[in-house]
Amino acid sequence: MKKLFIIALMFTGLSTFAQDDVSVKGNSVTMKETAPVWTGCEDSSDTKACFNKMLMQHIKENIKYSKNSKGEWIRGKAIVKMEVNEEGNVVVNSVDSKYPELKKEAKRLMESIPTMTPGKLGGKAKAIKYTIPLTF
Repeated sequence: MKKLFIIALMFTGLSTFAQDDVSVKGNSVTMKETAPVWTGCEDSSDTKACFNKMLMQHIKENIKYSKNSKGEWIRGKAIVKMEVNEEGNVVVNSVDSKYPELKKEAKRLMESIPTMTPGKLGGKAKAIKYTIPLTF
């Protein structure tokens, strides 16, 4: 009876301390990082591909091209470094471009991304960083 009780206690303890996306092999512990999930992509079989598709769609639908003082369209690139924080909101860390108008538009465009399900590491919400190049 004691052996049965001890075995039952061991299985209870093992299941209590189990975490999602964490595996132990030998002396190493591996935690799986999960990318943020765009609202509407929850049921998709490939959430990363759906995220990329929805991001591109958001950019196409919301981008506003700027003009210079002569009325000509400003052409150039902007590199946006951002993260999706633990609450699922986009936070722009920096924008690099030689044109201030493109910096302003790139920041506005990324900050207008809707709130999503945050990324996870070891089953806990984690900020996930991205670098996105934009061509105007």
